[in-house]
Amino acid sequence: MVNTSTIQEIELTELRRLTAFVQERFGYDFSNYAMSSFKRRITRILELERINSVDALIRKLEQNPDTVHDFISEVTVNVTEMFRDPSFWRVLRDKVIPNILLNHDKVSIWHAGCSSGEEVYSMAILLQEMGILDKAKIVATDMDKAILARAREGKYTIKNMELNEKNYIRFQGKGSLKDYYTVNGGVAQMDKSLVANISYREHDLTQGTLFSKFDLVLCRNVMIYFNQQLQNQVLHLLHESLFKYGYLIIGSKESLVWCEIANKFIVANNEEKIYKKVKD
Repeated sequence: MVNTSTIQEIELTELRRLTAFVQERFGYDFSNYAMSSFKRRITRILELERINSVDALIRKLEQNPDTVHDFISEVTVNVTEMFRDPSFWRVLRDKVIPNILLNHDKVSIWHAGCSSGEEVYSMAILLQEMGILDKAKIVATDMDKAILARAREGKYTIKNMELNEKNYIRFQGKGSLKDYYTVNGGVAQMDKSLVANISYREHDLTQGTLFSKFDLVLCRNVMIYFNQQLQNQVLHLLHESLFKYGYLIIGSKESLVWCEIANKFIVANNEEKIYKKVKD
């Protein structure tokens, strides 16, 4: 067994050594992640891998470069569900998207940090039930190749689908979530036609590259793992990625109040953390 008391003694200098190695060797920059959160994740990796020290983890990554994908998957949080926070999805359906369509024939949407794709399928189902899925251009991005592959696949455990179904009922969807998937061997396969026109791309928010403009950007429960400097950097990117009068949606525990670009947005819905861009 691994000595967990040793693992809990990870020093900040060790974490900095690890982040420097990962950035130099693999190009992923975790230097501005919130260190308390990053430390918890590294502790979990050491326990899972039965490794006693950060230096031993660095050696493993150096000797087996392919394991970096498992490392990235563990460090980046992938806990998600369909129609998470159902009241938010109702506001999106009843207020936000109709407002966008007042002045546009189509709607462009970016899911930034899409994880395993539950949020993307939720959006596709919502748009399908509104009768406008064919009017939507959707891009879904994540820095984790493995999790993007899972998102593309659209397969989820039946156990997870039970929670997703409860969320869908609270969202007040038009039918049943079961209308949108088939079951095979205890696994739910989502209807691929829902995401036929969705573009999945590898993209690292921390690298700050602008690649398109959107009417609606969802970046929910991603920035809580970043320090203030990185949050500001990412929010600048999200602001630049929105058309004027476009909407930015962040997580329930996140806020724009303190950030450098706060004055370029107005609050469209404080409870659901929906902001409208009013200045370029």
